Amino acid sequence: MGDRSRLCSVWLGSETGILKGVSLTRKQAFNFCDTRQLSRDQEVRALCWGDPAESELLLGLVDGTVRTFSTEKGAFTDARRCGDPQDGCFAGLAALGGSTLVSCTESGAVRVWAEDSREPVTQLEAGKAVCRMRQSPVDRNKNLRDDWLALRRPHWVRDAAFIPDSDKVVTCTGYHQVHVFDPSTLSGAPSWRRSTASNPLTALSLTAAAPRCVGTRRAIALLDLRKGLVCGCLKGCRGARPAVPPLPAVVRPRSGPLLRIHSLEDRRLMHKVYLKSRLNCLLLASRELEEGAGAGEWRSRGERGRENEVWASLEQCEETTKRKQQRRTRRRRREEKEGKN
Repeated sequence: MGDRSRLCSVWLGSETGILKGVSLTRKQAFNFCDTRQLSRDQEVRALCWGDPAESELLLGLVDGTVRTFSTEKGAFTDARRCGDPQDGCFAGLAALGGSTLVSCTESGAVRVWAEDSREPVTQLEAGKAVCRMRQSPVDRNKNLRDDWLALRRPHWVRDAAFIPDSDKVVTCTGYHQVHVFDPSTLSGAPSWRRSTASNPLTALSLTAAAPRCVGTRRAIALLDLRKGLVCGCLKGCRGARPAVPPLPAVVRPRSGPLLRIHSLEDRRLMHKVYLKSRLNCLLLASRELEEGAGAGEWRSRGERGRENEVWASLEQCEETTKRKQQRRTRRRRREEKEGKN
């Protein structure tokens, strides 16, 4: 199992509690769990890396349990209780230095857990109906400015991301808006805002090459943060969750069993993998998607050479079509009739 897990560069959690690893080099998906003991109580709701070396994977389950998966061994090594099912599902997980873990639930309970501790070291309330938790420096924002009728504008943040090499924060809302906040300003109001189509935005990811964000509506749209223009859309993937690796590509698992990888340069479909179960969350390795640890070692040159020799030694058979067979039958009957005469 360790050889398989080292090949995987895309990790996904499913509704049935299955941890799936996808190797794009081999174009194959692997299940890392006991398929005989699947339950909805083990549904995976959050994924994060446990260390900077990406040798451990943390899974937040719907019952409040956090399981540790070793990508080197290809097996689960630890499990601990980090929440109560009554607090709701995990809205986010983050690993700090050592074995310290930060968890956040949908009810707004943010807890810091030390290693081998059953009780949280620190706990605070962030407010109800939390959609997403992001690990980054402290940021505080105020409500939006009132509109021209002096009415308060609704603000429903569904996801947030921190722009690299800056303190600015990008958020997307359920009211089809994208906001950029600058914590260095005293007002706390967004320094840039953009309204998209009439569909709500549920998730976003930032690209590494340019200040652009990928947001989810009924399709995935690419938005330029400098110009405020929509650069393009990826067709047909309702309920998708985008993630942008450190290369010009976007990964989007559907709420169904399909995983698609598109190029950000020409928006063409690069890979499509059928995973057989409904997906909840997605995590990417920091390396290239098509480069696994030992990705080219699974088939040696000798094996490929022997396989080519076997195919070359086989006879080439031409399949006779129905029309050719009928023509040959008529010709044979005609020859037999002429021979009798």
